[in-house]
Amino acid sequence: MIASSLLPKPRSATALALPLALALMWVPVGSSAAVVDGVQLPDGVRRVGEGRYRSALTYEKTLEYFRTVYPARNHRRVPIINQPGVRAMHIAFPAGNKYAGLNVYEDKAGLREVRIFLVPRGSASKKR
Repeated sequence: MIASSLLPKPRSATALALPLALALMWVPVGSSAAVVDGVQLPDGVRRVGEGRYRSALTYEKTLEYFRTVYPARNHRRVPIINQPGVRAMHIAFPAGNKYAGLNVYEDKAGLREVRIFLVPRGSASKKR
């Protein structure tokens, strides 16, 4: 027989609530997102045209968001342009998706808006 002094003493519900609440505070909360045709976009995007969206985040925060949603090990990144007036990044999707990828770009000279463009499959110009 096991001595009763070796068994853990039952705790009250309130004694367990504090450690549980503290543990839950450290659990990362995922960002909200909008899903458009199977593509996850940051929360707060506004549609501005066919396959075009305005991000509520900065350029850096938008790219950081996409790094978590579409990791670089599976989604190749290609800088499109980085000039004084504009910068842009293409994030390629693997085969089988409706879209070839998406472009994130910022007009640094004007309103500093960050836009997201969903690139349809087959829209890339053919190499000559």
